[in-house]
Amino acid sequence: MRPKKTILCVDDNEQILSVRTFLLETRGYRVVALLNPHEALETISKSLPGSIDLLLCDLIMPQMDGNELVRRAKQLHPTLPAMIVSGTVTAYDRAGRADVFLPKGGCSAAEMLERIRVLVARKRGPRKAVLPASEPSSFNAAATA
Repeated sequence: MRPKKTILCVDDNEQILSVRTFLLETRGYRVVALLNPHEALETISKSLPGSIDLLLCDLIMPQMDGNELVRRAKQLHPTLPAMIVSGTVTAYDRAGRADVFLPKGGCSAAEMLERIRVLVARKRGPRKAVLPASEPSSFNAAATA
């Protein structure tokens, strides 16, 4: 069984956070759900690079918006992928720090899960070269003659 990917999910709305956590956990993700962006930064600063696979946060939050949270998180862990979700579709220009921006209600749960799957996928290095099976090598042809 493959190890679970860890998603740090931050939203000031407890209901949305609960629904999103349920959605992600039922798809096999490990979710660290936080209501406060300052707690999220503290969690990120205490974590080892690579131990959190995705930062998923709301754009509009009190104390600190999602864009600022992503900016600070990437200062701590530059390779941490980030996705910002917002109920304000026109707020895209304010979400420039994230790798992906999705409007709340403007995308399906399936679309969100697919974007998350792509963001948390780790590169496994270059693929091995495979010889075409249709062409027998000259060694095999000489051995059978």
